[in-house]
Amino acid sequence: MKKYLLLILFCFSTIATAEMVDTFEFHSDAERIRAVNLARSLRCPQCQNQNLVESNATQAYQLRLEVYEMVNQGKSNQQIIEIMTNRFGDFVNYKPPVNANTWLLWGAPFGLLALLLGAIGWRVLRRK
Repeated sequence: MKKYLLLILFCFSTIATAEMVDTFEFHSDAERIRAVNLARSLRCPQCQNQNLVESNATQAYQLRLEVYEMVNQGKSNQQIIEIMTNRFGDFVNYKPPVNANTWLLWGAPFGLLALLLGAIGWRVLRRK
């Protein structure tokens, strides 16, 4: 009986996850939704593959609170994104703008696709 109880507890422990709870008070639900969506669009500088909401890093928690504060102060999404971009660079955006610094990021998939199609075309023409 103890084996089965231990097995059941083990199965439930693999499902359970712990998250940081934000106890930040917003002026309205609309601001809370906007702040959370904005924090989801910004990448954690420490974790790199998680946004500010998903990350459990201390730095992400602090940045998330900063974003919430700026939303409460009435700053627009664009102003907040500019502040974070000036601080951490275009890396902090999940959707970085197309500019001279990011042209390789945006152009590489199209360049690789063109090379692949060219190689396929060359191979097909060579067989004929």
